[in-house]
Amino acid sequence: MAVAITRYQGEMLFETEVGGQRIVTDVTPPMGGQGRAATPPDLFVVSIGACIAAFVAHYCEQQGIDTRDLRVETAYEKTDKPAFLTDFRVDVHLPHEECGDLHAAVERVAEHCIIHETLHHLKNLEINIRDKSDLAAA
Repeated sequence: MAVAITRYQGEMLFETEVGGQRIVTDVTPPMGGQGRAATPPDLFVVSIGACIAAFVAHYCEQQGIDTRDLRVETAYEKTDKPAFLTDFRVDVHLPHEECGDLHAAVERVAEHCIIHETLHHLKNLEINIRDKSDLAAA
């Protein structure tokens, strides 16, 4: 099983190691963040847009569709109490090409990016709190 490890760096700054890379995140100012890095919800939105962009670019290049200046815009709303992200709209821009008969295929490819599929099929998110006594017993 793949694992990402997030470590608290102090002053509400976090560093996550995943896939041999390090990603720094901050939190919003009401939680003590200082705007030093993207927030976890920012990265969630980024992951959706980047995943769709990668799947679309890969498919389009296989089909000979011009991907120059391909751009993905991911719009969303944030609610409060409880706080969550909602009303996503993803616009894929292929400014130098008309997809013609492949338009529906490109859309299907976008909908099958790993992040979209994960959200569509997510059935469980298990959270375990392991404190000092739990860790000592292990």
